[in-house]
Amino acid sequence: MATPFSTEQTKEPGISRNALLAAAAVVILLALVLAATTLHRAPRDAGQPDSYAANLTTGDLQLSEATNGTGGKVTYIDGTVKNGGPRKVTAATVQLAFPLNDGTTSAPFTVPLTLIRTREPYVDLEPVSAEPLVAGGSHDFRLILENVPAEWNQQPPQIRILHTTTE
Repeated sequence: MATPFSTEQTKEPGISRNALLAAAAVVILLALVLAATTLHRAPRDAGQPDSYAANLTTGDLQLSEATNGTGGKVTYIDGTVKNGGPRKVTAATVQLAFPLNDGTTSAPFTVPLTLIRTREPYVDLEPVSAEPLVAGGSHDFRLILENVPAEWNQQPPQIRILHTTTE
């Protein structure tokens, strides 16, 4: 005679707990791999300028150097940037390559474009977003670089505007 509180357990057909854990681990692993490949994939070739970058031109370059507090060298590149396009620019990225003594160029440096706000009593810089570059407008800029190659032949670097943000 069976009692209502039997200690026997009945097994129901279905998926085992180990199989569920293994399936969950596979799903998590696939999600991590997908996230990693998506985050590391560049939306475009980082060396290719975007379509609006051609509207920005640089000129009136002046180069200078100073020693920083740790004895290293800092290179300043001052100039003027002009927006020859129809939109307002709120950010820009610049790529520079320095000519070397052996006739080649250095690996490119990529830095944000920073505008000169004031020159007195010292040079004060601001991001382009603080004072966007209007269509047809121009503004003085300064780029600050450390670790310029010792083999640099002191000629002006090649400067390209790579990426822009516009309104």
